[in-house]
Amino acid sequence: MPYDVQQLSDMEDIRQCALRYCRGVDRLDPEIMRSAYWPDATDNHGAFNGNAWEFVDHCMTAHLRWRATNHCVLNHAIELGANGQQATGEVYNVTYLFHADDSLDTWYGRYLDRYEKRDSEWRIVERICVYEGSSHSKTIPMQIEAAAFTQGDFDRGIPRPLGP
Repeated sequence: MPYDVQQLSDMEDIRQCALRYCRGVDRLDPEIMRSAYWPDATDNHGAFNGNAWEFVDHCMTAHLRWRATNHCVLNHAIELGANGQQATGEVYNVTYLFHADDSLDTWYGRYLDRYEKRDSEWRIVERICVYEGSSHSKTIPMQIEAAAFTQGDFDRGIPRPLGP
């Protein structure tokens, strides 16, 4: 199906919304994470089912048990509504959750989303988190000078712009 320029722009805005969610939760930045949801949005994330902005607050505490997390977005299917103000989506993701002892939790799942465009901005209005599986393993670090690299937690919980 051919898309017009507005539809392509809308689809990219929706993808950026999903990426803001991931960056916000991984960096423990509540403002970035909230910017992916409308204030009246809901999120059913298994153990948490309620207002999405309250879920953001929940994540800021719940994710402290890991020294770092990496949400990886894979396939992201988007269907735009006929009125140009609503859309639905399905985001496949794998999340790596690193413990301080170098053990690793890996989560596999999908986000089923409903998006709304308000005043030319797209955000999530409803999210259901679908669990596909998970694993836990003890990692063996690569034989590199890891300490020479900037460590992943250097900016966790500290708002900062993109880039160096």
